[in-house]
Amino acid sequence: MLGFLIRRLLQALPVLFGVSVGVFLMIHMIPGDPAELVAGQMATREDVENVRHALGLDRPLLEQYVTFAGNALTGDFGKSFRTGRPVSEEIFARYGNTLLLGSVALLIAAVVGGLAGIVSAVKRFSWIDNLALVLSILAISTPAFSLGLLLILVFAVWFSVLPMTGFDSWSAIVMPAITLSAASTAVICRIMRSSLVEVLDNQYVRTARAKGLREHLVVWRHGVRNAIIPVVTVVGLQLGYLLGSAVVTETVFAWPGLGRLLVQSILARDFPVVQASVLVVAVTFIVVNIVTDLLYGLLDPRISAQ
Repeated sequence: MLGFLIRRLLQALPVLFGVSVGVFLMIHMIPGDPAELVAGQMATREDVENVRHALGLDRPLLEQYVTFAGNALTGDFGKSFRTGRPVSEEIFARYGNTLLLGSVALLIAAVVGGLAGIVSAVKRFSWIDNLALVLSILAISTPAFSLGLLLILVFAVWFSVLPMTGFDSWSAIVMPAITLSAASTAVICRIMRSSLVEVLDNQYVRTARAKGLREHLVVWRHGVRNAIIPVVTVVGLQLGYLLGSAVVTETVFAWPGLGRLLVQSILARDFPVVQASVLVVAVTFIVVNIVTDLLYGLLDPRISAQ
């Protein structure tokens, strides 16, 4: 297990390097000069050049990247162009909110999607299965911003039962979490259904039924337990997807998270915050994947023995 963990961590290094290079090059290709934004509209050409020199933007790109990467290895992401505060403070003040929203959304997706997939597999080709298919297609094909605005219209404007935006109370997380979890719920539902249908058609399941076991015991003990591994893989990937796609949801609901900070930083050409935010999301995604792989051994001892 320790050897596996070390190998996965070593494999993550090239990924992080590629992400850091990619985001560094992309943000420098964005039109607009951060020095002009920081200096202000009334600044002279000389003022802009002084700001550019102070921010280190007049140096060659390679030198800027080496400086950024070297400081990032020590946990120093520099200071925000927009606020002047340390980037680490800017990010981790919002990261917890994004992680909370993503975790709640993942819980909703795993529970609702998993149960819907199980029912669809057991009641295959029935009206319940068809309804789950239709709802899954709608959930996957509906953009997050459209679903978010629709929920705001219904529950915040028409019925006034949930707050429209912000995070002033725990009820404020309901609509963002549902919006964020919709597509993931549909994906988990379909994977759970297909995996369980395949398992229920196996010989040992028919043997269990022939022995007189009750149907719910056959489904849970012999079906779900053996069908869960592909679902665990999808759930692990979905958490990374949720953290990445939270940008749209947080913007719609004015959620004070990392995704909204990333949008604001891109608009303000705040290079240090953008670079650090993307790296934090990448690290989170890698950690979730490693934890997911470790869970395989707990769910199926045959995997850990290999």
